[in-house]
Amino acid sequence: MFAFLTTCVFMYDIVADCSDNVPTRYLVNDACVLSGKPLVSASALRMEGQLTVYNYNGGPCYRCLYPVPPPPETVTNCSDGGVLGVVVGVMGCLQALEVLKIASGQKSSFGQQLLMFDAQDSRFRCIKLRAKQAGCVVCGETPTVTELQDYESFCGSAATDKCRRLNLLSAEQRVSVQEYKSIVDCGTPHLLLDVRPKVEVDICHLPVSIKIPLASLEDQNADHINFLKEKISELKLQMSSELQVPVYVVCKLGNDSQKAVQLLEKMSGTELERITVKDIIGGLMAWANKIDPSFPKY
Repeated sequence: MFAFLTTCVFMYDIVADCSDNVPTRYLVNDACVLSGKPLVSASALRMEGQLTVYNYNGGPCYRCLYPVPPPPETVTNCSDGGVLGVVVGVMGCLQALEVLKIASGQKSSFGQQLLMFDAQDSRFRCIKLRAKQAGCVVCGETPTVTELQDYESFCGSAATDKCRRLNLLSAEQRVSVQEYKSIVDCGTPHLLLDVRPKVEVDICHLPVSIKIPLASLEDQNADHINFLKEKISELKLQMSSELQVPVYVVCKLGNDSQKAVQLLEKMSGTELERITVKDIIGGLMAWANKIDPSFPKY
């Protein structure tokens, strides 16, 4: 694959990156630097888009800005997080415009600028990027990357836009949808916490769930944390004071729920008291596939 891509890059004057995963971005960037081609890069997620041009007129490459790949569990792609098709269309048109400008000899507007599009407010803004880095391992003064590498190993993730399956928790910290169904059927007191964004919750949700987005837990949003505390206190009144309150966390696919469990466990004993937290493996899509075929899939 790497050799094939390098051959393809050498055949063309401009490369447009429309990929949806980190390993491919590093791969395409390095191939463009090694072949001396400008890279017009655009991305979209949910209701936001970004556009810039790397390796152009002395500007930075992708590695200048991101010398180290992010931890795989912190990266959300379109399959996991969703994307509004209109946003992809807007960013694709702008990307095509920059390709045409470069191809026709006109100066690109984003050689060292990052265009950011917020579809929610229909606003564009532009920020200046850092300059080309002398110490960059691929485009710097003394590069150490002189040929393409194993980018999946480098990034610790697969070069695919398919839905990932994270494994952040131990088996004791997780329950299957069948096990959770038994808990519901037995009437065992518990809280079900849905950590999807509101736009997804509005599509479908289990009626017994309370809704707090993962982003609110990450930011420790005071209103949402207090809301969770209230729900835990209400449940404690129904249970023996000696028992810990069981909290089960659900999302679409079982990735964000694992992150939420880790966050809630850190809060246990401080912001939140006397709780046990587990995530539901496979999330609501597993619920739809294995428990309730009538549950909406999206």
